[in-house]
Amino acid sequence: MRSISLAAARVLMVVMACAVAGIGQSSGSQSHPAATLRVGLWTLWHDKEVTASPASGSMATVRLCDGCVSSTFSQPLQIRASADGLNLSGNRRAASISLNGAFVLTAHGESITFHNAVRISANKSELILVVTLPVESYVERVVASESGSADSLESLKALAIVVRSFALHQAHGHANYDLCDSTHCQLLHWSGSSERRAAAHVAALATAGETLWFHGQRAAAWFHQNCGGRTASPAEAWPSTTQGRDASRQAMPWLVSRADPYCTAKGARGWSATVSLADLTTALAAAGLARPGWKTITVARRGESGRAVMLQIGSTAVSAEDFRLAVGRAMGWGKILSNWFEVSGQGTEFFFHGRGSGHGVGLCQAGAAAMSALGRDSDQILAQYFPGASVADEASGLAWQTLSAQGFTLQTLSPSDAAFLPQLSQAVAEAEGRSGLQPAGAIIVRGFRTTSAFRDGTLAPGWVAAFTEGNWIGTQPLSTLASRKLLVPILRHEFLHALVERQAAPGTSLWLREGLVEVWADAQPRGDAMVGSPTPQLKLDEVDGALAHATSEAQSEAAHRAAGWYAQRLLDGHGRAQVLDWLHSALPPAVLADIR
Repeated sequence: MRSISLAAARVLMVVMACAVAGIGQSSGSQSHPAATLRVGLWTLWHDKEVTASPASGSMATVRLCDGCVSSTFSQPLQIRASADGLNLSGNRRAASISLNGAFVLTAHGESITFHNAVRISANKSELILVVTLPVESYVERVVASESGSADSLESLKALAIVVRSFALHQAHGHANYDLCDSTHCQLLHWSGSSERRAAAHVAALATAGETLWFHGQRAAAWFHQNCGGRTASPAEAWPSTTQGRDASRQAMPWLVSRADPYCTAKGARGWSATVSLADLTTALAAAGLARPGWKTITVARRGESGRAVMLQIGSTAVSAEDFRLAVGRAMGWGKILSNWFEVSGQGTEFFFHGRGSGHGVGLCQAGAAAMSALGRDSDQILAQYFPGASVADEASGLAWQTLSAQGFTLQTLSPSDAAFLPQLSQAVAEAEGRSGLQPAGAIIVRGFRTTSAFRDGTLAPGWVAAFTEGNWIGTQPLSTLASRKLLVPILRHEFLHALVERQAAPGTSLWLREGLVEVWADAQPRGDAMVGSPTPQLKLDEVDGALAHATSEAQSEAAHRAAGWYAQRLLDGHGRAQVLDWLHSALPPAVLADIR
């Protein structure tokens, strides 16, 4: 479960009290896919030592064996790999340890704060660090790491679906974790641009739980940076004659070599490189591909796209993809950018001229970004790169259906949810009438099929019945909410969140945004906040922090009640029109001082 920061992520929740008892229970017997992934941390560094420290102002715990009781630690913990386990500060030893809470890991000059469980063990005197991430957190981080400045929402959504499919639909060959954080699997930067992370978050949330399917079966998927004008089939990138490769990659009709006019709309990406015989000899020997002593390189076989499939290096046949990866690991990824190249030799140097970047299989990121810029949506982008495949819910294999109504669209996996459209229309009409606000565009309501799917998709805590971010609302099953006569009040609350957030200026206090929703969502108008309503225990300056960092339902309820009390006082003193004007701009200091 992620740590939800309302102020930073603008994640808005409906907090349900005792009336929602039972909503946290899963409905239906559908098999549930993996909710978490074990991701190898710093896998290219081969660290032998790491320091764990509690994050400032937070609690961290350590468990010294699988069956041990966790204990808090307040001082830095030195962890060193040995031949048969871990050596810890304080002359302690362990086969493995588990860290939880909020803590900082420091190694090779890098420090990262984690809020997810990390397990540390050792193998051959090197540390093995494994982070357990919710699937959607993993997708968000990879999309942020792998995307570029040319991407926009629809290309990011397409990438998120491919990233999720890659992670869940195929094995990746690691013994100690599901995926690594390097380009061997999918690149994952543990820190990076907050702007890129925010865009990736929107894309991951909008596609939560969606993966690629082909004729009712889960489909494997890959992506690359630039196809150079034509994608490659898996058989070109990973020929069956290559030791250790999966020959089944060839039998994938949704992954065929096809022209990509979008990638080259502004010209094909060409590249050239000069690499010495000595450097190539070292790289290939290190990768176990060719012994020293060879003198020549020729392209022995090309694939349908024109890419090199097999190379003849001296007397040894080498896969072109293995050759590219060996050079990249030894000399950096800016040398041999793709397998689409010509090669010539002169004395002790080899000259490469090529086009594109990456293995060329599946989604071309350059082409996807160009399609998005032309107004194509994520479904159209995926149809270009995975012909015949379709997007469906990972748990059920069902496709999301979109039902349109006045002011909102409903996304659902259950056709019977159409029966709830009148109640949703009632909720949006009440939200607009009470707030005086109108939506700037259609609000998207996604009704998840099960409670577990809702939680996994939104990463919301167990007491939350619905979740709003921007103009996107996710809910627990509509049928569950309706059976408890909670559908209209919950959706009214969420529509208010969407309306208020759309109107709020950047930096508007969280207490004001949440408080207005609390006031207008109340079935019985509160009237004067000063009559018959006790002053909240939380001071105004404490409310934002309490809203952002509530760790229980009771704390969250108290913070929301306080926000509503202060917002009602503001409405009583100045009226709705004036408060809405301040929502667009900012509260005057004198008014803020009076509310305090």
